[in-house]
Amino acid sequence: MRSTISGYTRLPKAHKGAVVTLAAAGAAAVALGVAGNAVAADSATVKPVAWNAGTFGATQDAELAKELDAIQGKAAADAAAAKTAADAKAKADADAAAKAKVKADKERKEQAASRSADRAPVKPASPAAPAAPAPKAYADNLDGWINQALDIMHAKGIPGSYEGVKRNIMRESTGNPRAINGWDVNAVNGVPSKGLLQIIDPTFKAYHVDGTSWDIYDPVANIVASCNYAADKYGSMDNVNSAY
Repeated sequence: MRSTISGYTRLPKAHKGAVVTLAAAGAAAVALGVAGNAVAADSATVKPVAWNAGTFGATQDAELAKELDAIQGKAAADAAAAKTAADAKAKADADAAAKAKVKADKERKEQAASRSADRAPVKPASPAAPAAPAPKAYADNLDGWINQALDIMHAKGIPGSYEGVKRNIMRESTGNPRAINGWDVNAVNGVPSKGLLQIIDPTFKAYHVDGTSWDIYDPVANIVASCNYAADKYGSMDNVNSAY
């Protein structure tokens, strides 16, 4: 069989003689054409003579074989290097894709958490504490003064009724909050009775109720202090039917 080395064809020994003969004949024809100018330069094609083992000698053959091995070795090394580079690039691409996937997954989770927080149900607001009731309004007259005094008395635990309070007021001052007694024993002693229920200053101060005015002529303060005194001495203003 034939084998090729860098463009040359190795032939079996049996063909060496024929090749040599052809080479000699070709050379003679070329020489003849040049000398006699019988053959034009472009009328014949001179083909390279195939190289056969032994043509250049053992040394040359070994060098050519070595060169071929080197070429083939370089080709194999280049192929291996290319494969290594391709593998490295494929690994780098895979690593980059994996990192990108991890990052994308993290961002999706964060976005999902954010959307979940945005959709969190809003707790109903706690019911507002009921507003404090507006202060009770009282008429600025005898009826209003008695009702206001009774509310204070009940809050403080002082007994008394509307009927009992009004009855004693009408007997003592006929409903005049500025009334003053200038003729009884208290007046003689210099401490006249004053206000709706005709109480003297020392008694008013002693039985004054917090939250009311310190003015003895104030109708509500006068009623509450007088009823407080009557509760202490008689059990209730309702039990008083004469001067107390």
